[in-house]
Formats: sequence, structure tokens, C-alpha cells
Amino acid sequence: MSNKLTMKNTKILATIGPAVDSQEKIAALIDAGVNGCRMNFSHGNPEERNMQFQWIREYSAKVGKHVAILQDLQGPKIRIGQLKDDMQFDIEAGDEIGLTYGIEHDGGNNLPSQFDLSQGAKPGERIYLFDGRIKTIVERIEGATVWVRAENSGYVISRKSINLPDTNFDQGQILTEKDIADLEWGADKDFDYLAVSFIHKASDLDYIRQMMADRGIDRPLITKLETKMGADPDNLEDIVKKSDGVMVARGDLSTEAGLEVVPVVQRKIIALCQKHCKLSIVATQMMASMVDNPEPTRAEVSDVATAAIEGADVVMLSEETAMGHYPIEAVQAMKKTILYAQEHLPVNPLYVREGSDVYRDSIAESAVMMAQRTEADAIVVETSSGKMARNIAIHRPKCPILAVAPSDRVANQTSLLYATHGFYGQAGEGVAVAQRLFDEGFFGKDPATIIVVRRSPETAQSSIANTIQLQVLGAQ
Repeated sequence: MSNKLTMKNTKILATIGPAVDSQEKIAALIDAGVNGCRMNFSHGNPEERNMQFQWIREYSAKVGKHVAILQDLQGPKIRIGQLKDDMQFDIEAGDEIGLTYGIEHDGGNNLPSQFDLSQGAKPGERIYLFDGRIKTIVERIEGATVWVRAENSGYVISRKSINLPDTNFDQGQILTEKDIADLEWGADKDFDYLAVSFIHKASDLDYIRQMMADRGIDRPLITKLETKMGADPDNLEDIVKKSDGVMVARGDLSTEAGLEVVPVVQRKIIALCQKHCKLSIVATQMMASMVDNPEPTRAEVSDVATAAIEGADVVMLSEETAMGHYPIEAVQAMKKTILYAQEHLPVNPLYVREGSDVYRDSIAESAVMMAQRTEADAIVVETSSGKMARNIAIHRPKCPILAVAPSDRVANQTSLLYATHGFYGQAGEGVAVAQRLFDEGFFGKDPATIIVVRRSPETAQSSIANTIQLQVLGAQ
């Protein structure tokens, strides 16, 4: 068991892909410091995911570490279609490129699109290809073909993104047929979170929750914020309120809204998630250079440190662990950065809580205040649903939170909360869990002071923790 000095406050979510598609690599990810694994349903197949799922669960059980698994649906992202022979299509500045819905690519400059862009695009508007790597301007529209002029050189490959930052383009339902099929496939799987892409407004989440309810799916819903409409102040706070967590998906967001918008929106989302007691995740290109290099850049280290200092619950690795040459090293570098940042710049909440759950939040705030005034080594919270642990984490305590839950699912879910570490245990076993960890050297000191938040035995009818106690472990 690791000691207190190695416990991260901001957690690491790693995307699973070909680079870590083995039992050994999954184990190495978890050992390196991963707290959650993202399965990206834009890629892969059910057979691969079943094996990856098994490897994660088996190894996390073996080492006694709860690891969350997130199902990330592709969503209605506009993409380039299948290119001939899965070729790399080279583009030179000044080239004229066609984008046509549903065609079969013959190797020429008329590329297939998965959506009919001619229904919305207009001459003079910008269209970006491959995550913004190729910038183009619409020149004309002929039937179902949108002809664009490339402004820079580069290349595209199959199934990469098409972004239309100037176009009011209706992509239809927020869940595609593929998304619904993937949602149904995952209905009986033990996923801990569900992430959905390209949320424009809060009502999109009502639709998704109904789709989940119709299929008997009950798990926290993470909104991926990646559109200009979603980031609009008129929509943003309502989206946060209706989500269980929000991921700042900075790739598509920067392409659609502008690079300069992203740092401001990131900070706003982290603050709003703290305000409304939601999970915050910062994602995309956090250590992108490590796809090909064994060390991150100074700018990437600063980026990760900034997210940690702002109090993000989670930072996420995408291509770095899914297809990079140095997936384990990327996790290690991210962990090292987080630990140094939290040691030298303690986090203060960006927003003072104004939660609607006054009772639960009052208990949480009191526990954090007691922990700070007594310089406690940990807060131990017995939680049946994870809500009390989340309320405590929102106040960004300086000490770790040990969440003791009566189910592995809740313990897994709490593993992504700020400064929180999930453990299995029944009501009344919180102190026993802490004592076991103390005996194993978890606290790194003797004696150790803990603040215990739990439900008193006299209020059996209530599921909400209502008692705060101070206890000293190892006292003579």
C-alpha cells in the first residue's frame, strides 16, 4: 500500500487503446497511477473491450485499488468517411477538396463525409479537417458536394473529424444509431460512468437520461463540453446542473470556439462544477508530445499543473495512452506533476458552495473545517451512494478522503473524486478500514488523526451521514 506522500488529489483518467491492449500494459497503467480507464467507443470492437474490461477489473482487485471505467460514446461528431485502402490523403495549400456525403472514395480529391454538409455550409465559411490540422474555406456548393480550398498543407486519414465553426449545422438527435447500439451493449456491463459527446443544451441531457432509463441504465452521466453553443454562458451553467460531471473536451472546443476561449471556459467549468457539486475532468492533448517522445514539454507540464492548481477532479490522457509510444511514461509524468503542484501550491476552491442539499453540505463543510483546524491526516466518510464523499471533496480538503462504500461500484466511482480513495466496507466499518490502512503504513506516521463522518446507529431510517467524530489511531 502506498503512503500518504504518493496520494494524488487530482486523479488520472487514461484512454485504453492499441498501445496498452494487453494484460501487462493495463497492469502497468494502474501501477503507474491511473485512477480510471476510458473506453472510447469511436474506436475498437466489443471483443477488445470485453478483454480490456476483464483485465482492468482483475488487476484492480488483485492490488486492492478501485479503478473507475468510463464508457465514452462517440456522439454525432462529423467525420471524414472511409478513404480508399485506408490511405493517408496528402493535401497541399491551395488544393481544392470536395466533401460529399456517402460516396465511396476513389483515391481522388473528392472525399467522403459522414454527414451531408451541403445542407448547412455556405461559401466563405471555414471547415476544419482532422482536429483542425487542415484549415479550409468553402468556395462553392454543387449538389451534395461542398468544395473547399485548403489554406495549409498536411494530410487526413479515415474517420477523422470535420469541424464547422461558422455553420449552424443541425446534426439531428444527440445520440446516433451507433451510440444507441453502444449504449445498449453497455447496459449490462459494469461501467461506472457514461460520457456523452457534443451536448449543446441542457435539454439534450433530459433526452439521454430518458434513453438510459428506458434501458435500465443507472450510472453517473458525464457531459463532454466541446461545442460553441454548449460553452455559451446562456447554456453552460444549466448543462452543469443537469450533469453528474463535465469534461472539458478541449480539442473540438478549441476548433469550434477558438483557442483563446478554452482556458477561460476550462476555469469556468471547474468553478461551476464546484458550485454545483459535480465532477470536473480536463481533457485533450495534456501531454500530446509524449505520443512520440519520452518526456513532456514544459508547456504540457504547466498545463497539467494549472488544472491541478485550479482544483480539477481529473485530468485525462487520450492519444498518449491509447496509441502513443510512451503510455506508462505519460502517466508517470502526469502523476509527478500533480504531486509537486499539490505539495507546493495548496488548492483553494474556485467557488464557494451554494448547494441545494444544505444538510449534507453543512456536514461536509464542518468535517473539512475540523480536519484543517486539527491538521488531520485523513477524513473517513461512510457513504452508501457516494454523495457525501462528493460533497466533502468539493470543499477541496488538504488531507485525503477515505470513502468507505458498501459496493464496489460506489467505491470505483469515488476513485475519480478530488483527493478521494474508495474502499469497500459496510456501515460502521469506516474506522476499521482506516485502522487497517494505518497498520499497513498508509498514513506514514504514528499516531494519525482522522475525522470520521458517518450515520449514527440511532438514525437507522436515514441514509445520510450525520455524525462527525475525531479519532486518533495508534495513540497509547
